[in-house]
Amino acid sequence: MTRPTALIDMLTDVWASLDSLLATLTESQWKTMTECPGWTVQDTLSHLVSSEKGLHGEPPTTHRASNLTHVKNPIGEFNEHEIDARRAQSGAAVFAEWKDISAKRRETLTTAGDDYFAREMMTPTGPGTFADFLHIRVMDAWVHDQDIRRALQLPGNDSCAAAEHSIGRFVRSLPMVVGKRGKAPDGSTVTVHITGPVAKTFHVATHGGKAAHVDSATNPACTISLDSNTYVALCCGRQFWHPGDKRVAIDGDRELAARILGGFNVMI
Repeated sequence: MTRPTALIDMLTDVWASLDSLLATLTESQWKTMTECPGWTVQDTLSHLVSSEKGLHGEPPTTHRASNLTHVKNPIGEFNEHEIDARRAQSGAAVFAEWKDISAKRRETLTTAGDDYFAREMMTPTGPGTFADFLHIRVMDAWVHDQDIRRALQLPGNDSCAAAEHSIGRFVRSLPMVVGKRGKAPDGSTVTVHITGPVAKTFHVATHGGKAAHVDSATNPACTISLDSNTYVALCCGRQFWHPGDKRVAIDGDRELAARILGGFNVMI
């Protein structure tokens, strides 16, 4: 297996973006709530810290959070213990911990041999290699970079390679969203037009009870148009579409579009 250089570059570029963004934050900004239920900006970075420490082989915290109100699964519970263990710290202290572990991880990722990336492991999407897992790490890091930026109203880094990569992963779920959740009629096609900063257009056709990406659509049942930042926020369940949402334009079957938009969230 060759070194996944493009993925490593994307991940470390996101880390560099985070470093520049977080270096000047005040304590008030660190404590700003994000759209992730119960998480502040500091909590979001604590999550990234614990993830990279685990990948580096460092043991998890023995601390146990008392409030698991927002937890939905075992992964969420693990995250909450790690985050709660750092809540009494200052944002600057968590940032220092982040700088330390991200430097170690950057060194490992850029110097490890092929065996490091070929080793088998369980990923959130099933069995795979660490190289496979890096696809998810890039998406996770970039999504949380955007979570922090939205909370602080400091937009940026939304047209980078990691942004395109992340959106590419989300659109893989469009057939399920259109077919299963949207219940698109058999023989119909749906177009999703994503405008900048990352501009992409996708067509999903339903045939024989199955939906799949197709190259084009001559007469789509509906066309949904929205910018890429809105698309990401909806796919991650950070925000939810509602009738009259001015960020989203709908042409054609509005009821079908409403079902599809209501099912955009694909984040675990």
